[in-house]
Amino acid sequence: MPARSKAQQKAAGAALSAKRGETPKSKLRGASREMYESMSEKELEEFAETRHKGLPEHKQGG
Repeated sequence: MPARSKAQQKAAGAALSAKRGETPKSKLRGASREMYESMSEKELEEFAETRHKGLPEHKQGG
């Protein structure tokens, strides 16, 4: 499942980095911390590998 916004993609990348032990979990905030706790490494990879081109900065509500 691809990310739906640049912010979501960046949060997934941060969470993935912590899952892999590259970044301390204590550095995560907000959405990236929630993603770290609720998603598998495979799911995070799918979100994080989404290309930025054509994505909105933030997901629109609705």
